Amino acid sequence: MSTHAVVGTGYWGSNHVRVGAELAEAGVIDELVVCDADRDRAASAANDYGVEYVTDHADLDVDTAVVATPSPTHREIATDLLASGTDCLVEKPLALTAADAWAIVDAAEAADATLGVGHIFRYHPALRELKRRVDRGELGRLKYLSTDRYAFRAPRATAGTLHSLAVHDVDIYGWLVGERPETVYCRLDRHLRPDTDETATVVLEYADATGVINSSWQVPTFGKRRELVAVGTERAASIDYLADTELALFDATVVEEGGQLRARDEGKTTYEVDGYEPLRMEVESFIAAARGDGSFDASGRVGARAVELLSYAEQADERGETVTVGSVGSRRE
Repeated sequence: MSTHAVVGTGYWGSNHVRVGAELAEAGVIDELVVCDADRDRAASAANDYGVEYVTDHADLDVDTAVVATPSPTHREIATDLLASGTDCLVEKPLALTAADAWAIVDAAEAADATLGVGHIFRYHPALRELKRRVDRGELGRLKYLSTDRYAFRAPRATAGTLHSLAVHDVDIYGWLVGERPETVYCRLDRHLRPDTDETATVVLEYADATGVINSSWQVPTFGKRRELVAVGTERAASIDYLADTELALFDATVVEEGGQLRARDEGKTTYEVDGYEPLRMEVESFIAAARGDGSFDASGRVGARAVELLSYAEQADERGETVTVGSVGSRRE
């Protein structure tokens, strides 16, 4: 019998509960249990899908669990579950500090349990297609990446834009480029809450590429914007993350002819890729990996390394200067 739990039934956790119920209906798991410290919320989520609930994660006895609680609670809940032998998919960021993130990884390795991190964009249909084309060399060598994540809302109390939004792109850039950055520059703006950044501007310098991340909850200009631009030596690409299945490729580059540089632009082609729900794909992949059937794209170590880079970014902001990766923090290979 395969049992699965969702710990935390807030906004994102409620999506995990829905996906868990769908997987139970499809026979992927046999039983779903909901856990939330708020009894009314736990009962409401459980009643919606006719499943059992508990209010303390210590009362869970399941094979796999999603931890979708506020980030400051991840270390305690995940390490408890992992120590009990439960394979865990922890929502991003894995933790708010590198020390906490690596403590969760250590707990998984000590228990020989599977640990995954909810870097959901690794399951975004258009981004997976771009990754496939980058690996195949269609864009040439990546030299510039830029992402805009804008919205207009009150800042969260538990984590700012660096850990809530920019963490996606820190992970995505490393996934696409295939290496860690050499340096990090970051500027965090806090105008509304003294301890929560509502805007994060991050520059990651790789050996042959530059990645720029603009994340803010204080830009009302565009509505909700989530866009990636990737420029290679042969082609460029763009993705509107809100359009899951569309990947635009630009056959444009600068060539040298007769000692002169000339822009060659042969136009844009938009590719439609197969659609699916990224969250369901992510959870199904994690459960399969926990059963020993395949691998999961965002392991605990992947999540911990992303948190480490956020620590470098925080250091850069505090110092007001570019920080060399490896000069601070607790980098582990």
